[in-house]
Amino acid sequence: MADDERDGVRLTSLDSPLGDGLEVTKGDLVDHLDANAFRLVPQLAGRPLSVKRVRPGQEPFVQRNVAKGAPRWVRTVPVWSVGAHREVHQVLCDDRRTLLWLANQRAVEFHVPFIRAGEEEPTGIVLDLDPPEGADFAVAVRAAELVRRALANSGLAGAVKTSGSKGLHVVVPVRGSRPEDAAAATRALAARSARLGPDLATTAYIVEDRHGRVFLDSTRSYASTVVAAYSPRIRPGLPVSAPVAWDDLPSVRPGDVTVRTAPERLGDGDPWTALLPDPQELPADLVAEGHTIPVARVQAMHEGRRRARARRAEAGD
Repeated sequence: MADDERDGVRLTSLDSPLGDGLEVTKGDLVDHLDANAFRLVPQLAGRPLSVKRVRPGQEPFVQRNVAKGAPRWVRTVPVWSVGAHREVHQVLCDDRRTLLWLANQRAVEFHVPFIRAGEEEPTGIVLDLDPPEGADFAVAVRAAELVRRALANSGLAGAVKTSGSKGLHVVVPVRGSRPEDAAAATRALAARSARLGPDLATTAYIVEDRHGRVFLDSTRSYASTVVAAYSPRIRPGLPVSAPVAWDDLPSVRPGDVTVRTAPERLGDGDPWTALLPDPQELPADLVAEGHTIPVARVQAMHEGRRRARARRAEAGD
């Protein structure tokens, strides 16, 4: 198996299959992350990192706690894990060397929150546009245009990228907002977008309530995470979450950019940084509207319980 060393990091088994059904080698992953370190590391630096890893013969798995045996130079930050009910130490990927170390562990997906370690002010908000199963990607494009219009109507601007899967992310850099206000503004932005095209888009968290419409997911704020631009995704060929100019969006197809096509598709610069507008203050009316909208997950939980009680009552009759 081919080995290598870069930036003091020993890289092993580069010519071996990365994972089951992915159609690329471990070396393809390492080469992509290394070539894009100058674009990717600035997005990851200082933010508690969640990675999704693969191993041949195993299902992909999410890792938040730093792997055992990590080099002493890998920086971490303690974070309370609600799911694990304990403190975990998440990696801070502040440099190329750490990125290469993660690549050698077959870390494929890189997810970060819109907040830096030790800070309280979010640096952005995002709407995750999730088209219904089997739908053409064009519906996600049309839904993104609704979000763009809602942003413009609110005096804001955002940038769009593919999710690397079947959807799109619209990201809005922000400043001067409390976490709860940024989350509220995200809910309001989703609601305003859906009102512009109620037959196309919805904020319904429960799948059966979407009725074939694109889901505008407003739940990825503050400590929740979103996959970083240029990060691969665990799909055959390793598609990449890629920046897209708004004018080019209609011609984009999921999977256009992969770890193997990225060099020719992305060029030499940093298109995501170039496309992102400067951080903006969230309008007070957007924040106020959002505070009147229930948190989607909480609302869905209560609604699910209500429906379950109704079904039990009906069955009892």
